[in-house]
Amino acid sequence: MTLQTKTIEMGMSTIGLLEKNQVKVVDILNKVLANESILSTKTRNYHWNVIGPNFSELHKFFDEQYEQLDDIIDQVAERSRALGGKSIATMTEFLVKTSLKEHPKQYPEALQMVFNLLQDHKAIIRNLRKDLETCASEYDDMGTSNFLTDLMEKHEKMAWMLGAFLEK
Repeated sequence: MTLQTKTIEMGMSTIGLLEKNQVKVVDILNKVLANESILSTKTRNYHWNVIGPNFSELHKFFDEQYEQLDDIIDQVAERSRALGGKSIATMTEFLVKTSLKEHPKQYPEALQMVFNLLQDHKAIIRNLRKDLETCASEYDDMGTSNFLTDLMEKHEKMAWMLGAFLEK
């Protein structure tokens, strides 16, 4: 029995969801949390390490994006807690649960940074589309499905902005 299962069994499950479904949804949320945390770290890395003729613009742009991601991270962690689960919170846990790839000691050119972030946002969007459907159809959790839809829309906007930067 996991800590999440024990927490939910101790009376946290009074919101109309089956306890087993809450545990599954919390696991999905922790995977989302891992992806968001890795993307935030990567965006902050690019913010710190961008160089070139677009330095000032991209430095500020990356700053704005990782601040948005940090807000998302907090929302995801709080959603997990609201469902009676625990939120993962260490880099080790994030690296185990993430579907994104890190590239240690690589400092790409500015346009490649933008492209890399765009690809990560697209990956998150694809994952969120699956997860929001799973939460609704398999776990009867329309609240989390709606929450993930809102996150997906935020990522779609961030991806659009990154993509627009790459257009000629």
